[in-house]
Amino acid sequence: MKLLRVSRPIGESQPNPARRMRLFATGMLLAMAALFIAARSTAHFHPAIGFVQAFAEAAMVGGLADWFAVTALFRHPLGLPIPHTAIIPRNKDRIGETLAIFLRDNFLTPAVVARRMRGMDVAAAAGRFLASPSAGDGRLREGASRLIADMLEALDQERLGGMVKGAIGQRLRGINIGPLVGQAIEAAMRDGRHAPVMDGIIHWADRTLEANDHLIRQMVHDKAGKVLRWTGLDENLANAIIDGLRKMLAEMAADPGHSLRLKAEEGMAKLAFDLQFDIEMQAKAAQIRDEILDNPAMQRWIDGLWEQARSGLLRAVRDPGKAMAGRLGEALRQLGGTLQEDARLRHVINRFVRRAAVGATATYGDAIVRLVSDTVRGWDAGTITNRLEGAVGRDLQYIRINGTLVGGLVGLIIHAVDTLF
Repeated sequence: MKLLRVSRPIGESQPNPARRMRLFATGMLLAMAALFIAARSTAHFHPAIGFVQAFAEAAMVGGLADWFAVTALFRHPLGLPIPHTAIIPRNKDRIGETLAIFLRDNFLTPAVVARRMRGMDVAAAAGRFLASPSAGDGRLREGASRLIADMLEALDQERLGGMVKGAIGQRLRGINIGPLVGQAIEAAMRDGRHAPVMDGIIHWADRTLEANDHLIRQMVHDKAGKVLRWTGLDENLANAIIDGLRKMLAEMAADPGHSLRLKAEEGMAKLAFDLQFDIEMQAKAAQIRDEILDNPAMQRWIDGLWEQARSGLLRAVRDPGKAMAGRLGEALRQLGGTLQEDARLRHVINRFVRRAAVGATATYGDAIVRLVSDTVRGWDAGTITNRLEGAVGRDLQYIRINGTLVGGLVGLIIHAVDTLF
């Protein structure tokens, strides 16, 4: 007789169902023993009771045999050191090594991973999810969000922040800033975008001169001789200087072709050229770049940039629905649509994912195998027994139940044949 049952995945902890099934199987064995005793005591009343006695007797034998076989996997039956019992505790190291070898040979080899990844369209799946996130598995999205949030919060923020900020600083220091600035100045001058900057500088100079004309008057007064001061000509001279400067600035602002303005533009063009092609000027630009990066204010800005990025990421993963509703969500949905429509982009992404998976397997496959083997080896006998028995113990109890029933049926058939012949 085959009992119908629902198998559960190995590794799923289910101690209570396993215990209930163990009690049920043991109770069934005891019931067969009680039935055998009752049938044997009343066999003289009617010949049909012999069939019951034969069924109960064979069921006891089958149940005891399967109880011994199941128990011997995990422990010594009745605590007796019978040879070839407690198989799993005695061979846990070999089990760990065998499991590791199985994983390595069947899952964690580059060839196997490449073959499996070749038939997977990761880009299309990602595109469908991004384009219609509400149609996906909400539990999967929420679970992934919680996992990412927990990982971010569990990581050492000082070390992680230091690594991120150090990486940002290293990338900024690795940029040759001179040619970039030179090309930006050259492009601005070519398109005429430098003119508003030049006008702004002229207006600033005019306002500065107006606000500080007393300094010029004081300087002329201090440098003038006694005769000029006695006659008051120093004041006239100061006024002439101030008026001349203001007139020159007004002419520069009104005339784009003013000679001084052209001279300034010529200097800007030379600066742009030197920043792109002069090694010495590029070194000076790099020195200025490093001084800016070493400034405490810049360090505080980078710190704030990292904290804002981390806080924003945490908010997004804690509330994926809200994040997908904003501009980020719209951008991700557009990306999802592009992934579904652009076959060439999907091919590039799938190839990258496949190469990354194969590379990770080739690099870390052996380490994963060793981790599995070392983890199982590090468990004590009680731990591995409890975990395996909790995972498959319920199914093993069906062996005892089936053994009891099958044994009883065989005994019944044998008794029937013996009675007939």
